[in-house]
Formats: sequence, structure tokens, C-alpha cells
Amino acid sequence: DAAVKKYGRIDILVNNAGLYTALKKRPFMEIDPEEWDRVMAVNVKGLFLCVKAVYPTMKKQGKGKIINISSGTVLGGSPYFLHYVSSKAGVIGFTRALSREVGADNICVNAIAPGLTISGSNQEGVLTPEQRLDRQKRRCFQRDQFPQDLVGTVIFLASDDSDFITGQTINVDGGALMH
Repeated sequence: DAAVKKYGRIDILVNNAGLYTALKKRPFMEIDPEEWDRVMAVNVKGLFLCVKAVYPTMKKQGKGKIINISSGTVLGGSPYFLHYVSSKAGVIGFTRALSREVGADNICVNAIAPGLTISGSNQEGVLTPEQRLDRQKRRCFQRDQFPQDLVGTVIFLASDDSDFITGQTINVDGGALMH
């Protein structure tokens, strides 16, 4: 309501919230139901609630762009993160189903599946230096991924240039996983 009041419209929603760095990798049998529910609440239910908030405005104005951030862990099936990987797989399913529901309203719904992106919250401690180097070596572009590596894809999906693209997931990971 505040955005509509201030700007008169809502053109783009980027759903980028996610629990990741607060989670410890562990076998699925050691994940308690409360932690599972918390991950699902942020990583899946959060998208749902944000979309419900902007949809009436986008429908009324006859256009909108919804960009959901998933994860390359879905494409690689990363072990010991079952709740996180499952939640981000849910983002892809959510994207596909929602795109079918809101297509008639001229609202595009797409997802981005980034690789591990080094940012303030995960710069240290998520991977050991050896793990980080190994991850770099598995990419076609043998370097870390940073938030700015995703900006072009977000801008494209938010632009009129992507008006006939919906229900898709774009993998942005420097060539680590080919999908």
C-alpha cells in the first residue's frame, strides 16, 4: 500500500529472501521439524505472501514482473541441506504454476537459480578456502560469483525485453551446472 501510495503503481517484485547462512549442513535425519518449517516459511511462504500483496495492483494496471530467486542447489541436488534445497525447488514449482495463473493478466513470473553468491552475509565461514577454490574450479568462469553477476539477468527479466518470457528458470552460476 505504501509503494502504491508513493509511486502510484507496482511494476516489479523481486522475491529474494531466503534462509541459508543461518543453516548448518547436516543429514536430513538431524533436521528438526521446527527448522524445516522456518525455512519453508521464509523461502516459500514469503514469496506467496509478497505475490498476494502486489497481485491486485499488477492486475489492475494490466502488467507486472515477478522475479523469484531460487538456487542452483536445486539443479545439483546438494546434500545435507534438504530443507533449503526443497524450499528452493518449491520456488521453481511456484514460479511455473503462478505463471499459468497470472498470464492472462499480462504478468510475467520467472525465476533465477544462482550459484553460491559471495555477499556480506556469507563471505566468510560458509566455505573453507579449499572448498571455495574447488567450487571456482568447477565453473567455466573460474572465480567467485558476486551479487553484481545477477544484476543483468534481473534487469532483463524486469524489462519490456522479456515481455514474452514467463514460467522460466534462468541458471546464473558461471557455468557450474548446465541446465
